[in-house]
Amino acid sequence: MTVSTTTPQDTRRPSFWYGLPVGYISMDLNPPTEQLLEVINQLRGLPDGQREEADRALRLYAGIVNQLNTNRVQACALGMHPNDAGGYTTSVFTVSTLPTSGSPKLVVAGLAGSASDGKDEGTRPLELPSGLGYLSEKRLPAPRSSRRPELNDTLPSHIWQGIVAVAAPSTPELIVLQMVIPDLDSADDYRNILLGISRTLTFTDPERATADGRPAQGSEAPTGAAAVMRNDFG
Repeated sequence: MTVSTTTPQDTRRPSFWYGLPVGYISMDLNPPTEQLLEVINQLRGLPDGQREEADRALRLYAGIVNQLNTNRVQACALGMHPNDAGGYTTSVFTVSTLPTSGSPKLVVAGLAGSASDGKDEGTRPLELPSGLGYLSEKRLPAPRSSRRPELNDTLPSHIWQGIVAVAAPSTPELIVLQMVIPDLDSADDYRNILLGISRTLTFTDPERATADGRPAQGSEAPTGAAAVMRNDFG
């Protein structure tokens, strides 16, 4: 699946693209008013018990969307994949933009240089088709519930967080791709998924090429990240 992204308030053409593997569902971070009104009307027709639960879920979704937009998150996808234990591993993938005060390429180069010097054991530089980047990964304490503390014993104690940052070529900002999972045993697998998505990141519209791989009229055959996107995710 190929995803195009731009800022929520922006009406420009998308500035970068990337591919997502099977098993991810994208959240709508800018639902139209008509869609929200339709959902609210549907909630009003539910029985009392179901209406309360659905209303709680809708408010949670609205709160998450508001928080993501506030933090310049451009896209969010929820993943669910079978694991070796016979259950499922859930994950959250986000893409955000981070403004820089100077050249984003110099920022990435500095961070990648520090990583290569071994100053941060959880960070390493990356050579990606879209340019120089870096990978940062951490194991962090999992959020705890203050409203329902009795649930904390059933929640994971830690989460794995992986971040890849790449400099945007024409704007003073970083493109930040983040993966979070609650299953520490699956960190290696989801690091590979994050790196796979990062290798598909491109600043050239992949739709410029035709489905059979030949260049569309007036365009060139895909190279670099666009070609990787086609090879990795179709």
